Amino acid sequence: MMRNAVEALDRLAGGLGTAVLALATVACWVIVGTASLFWIGLPLLPSVMAMTRVVADKERVRLGRWGEQALSPYETSIEDLTWQDAVRAARRDPATWRDLRWLCLHATSGLVLGLLGIAFPVMAVRDLSFPLWYGLLPETETTSTMYLPVDSWTGIAGTALIGLVWALLSLTIGPGMARLQALPGRRLLPPHPSVDLSHRIAQLTATRAGALQAHAAELRRIERSLHDGAQNRLVAVVVLVAAAKRALERDPATAGPVLDRAQEAAETALTELRGVVRGILPPILQDRGLAGSLAALASDCPVPCKVSVGELGALPLSVETTAYFTVAEALTNVAKHSGATHARVALHRRGDTLRVEIEDDGHGGAAERDGSGLAGIRRRVAAHDGVLTLDSPAGGPTRIEVELPCVS
Repeated sequence: MMRNAVEALDRLAGGLGTAVLALATVACWVIVGTASLFWIGLPLLPSVMAMTRVVADKERVRLGRWGEQALSPYETSIEDLTWQDAVRAARRDPATWRDLRWLCLHATSGLVLGLLGIAFPVMAVRDLSFPLWYGLLPETETTSTMYLPVDSWTGIAGTALIGLVWALLSLTIGPGMARLQALPGRRLLPPHPSVDLSHRIAQLTATRAGALQAHAAELRRIERSLHDGAQNRLVAVVVLVAAAKRALERDPATAGPVLDRAQEAAETALTELRGVVRGILPPILQDRGLAGSLAALASDCPVPCKVSVGELGALPLSVETTAYFTVAEALTNVAKHSGATHARVALHRRGDTLRVEIEDDGHGGAAERDGSGLAGIRRRVAAHDGVLTLDSPAGGPTRIEVELPCVS
């Protein structure tokens, strides 16, 4: 419950930020709209429409952190158009009217919910700690957050009780308030149904291409591992066994060392074959489950790593495998390149989405390049229609967030 409440507070605070921007944009619309009645505000309409799109896009990015990433719904750009053409283009675009409806709703209900969401924990801290510092206040200012006078220990205890009520409200209705605040954006900011299909087809085409590329790269890796490793070892075994057979015919005493070398080569080939098999589907996932296999990865990591796994429920095997390899590759990068002294891995499930977070306190500056581990992670995640977010400023820390749909 505490974790949900903290996450809800984060969401409400972010929603409050975009609600303030939405309120400022509504004020600009009122001013420019009034001025347009006298023709002097018409040239400013493209600027206000562009401002509306910027604010709506910020809300799309914010909502994308807590669910499915919203695609940009705009059919045309208005930055380089005259005000007459910009107005015509925006009027024909269904996203314009949906943005305006969201703007009005978020500037009012989103602002109120954001303020209440922040006020509840602030008032809880204030009233719960009131008995510790009320004596430092002048007598005329010793009141609770409900402006009830506090002039006795009964009033002080009542103030602390009110603080407990604020805390319970934050824990119980905070998540619901966050969902309610995000509801207009979830309904109105995605692309209109008339254009969503084409965007979705383009997205799935790109995802399919990425999945095929990742599959081909995986096949090449397996082929290279078998050819360069196990196959060469097995050829050596065949050669050594043939040599031992000839030695038995000529001088049986010399056959023993040759057979020992053949046994060593066979054992090495078997070890390499097991490594290839683990690279395809780690047996540890079947033996220990996802939580246990991640704990094993963390224990083998040279950098001290803490793993926290929430209630995951039943996950598709492909999702478990992708989550495992994501963490494995990320921890490998941490050990090799980050210079970190501590790392953290967290998994939790929200609805039909598995969220994987990997964070380290290294020097940052991680970047995706062709052939890099991060690029491989993104291809794996894209194959599941998932989302990967990388935040690695110079100086650190580095944070990787992956969201994987869990629908079978």
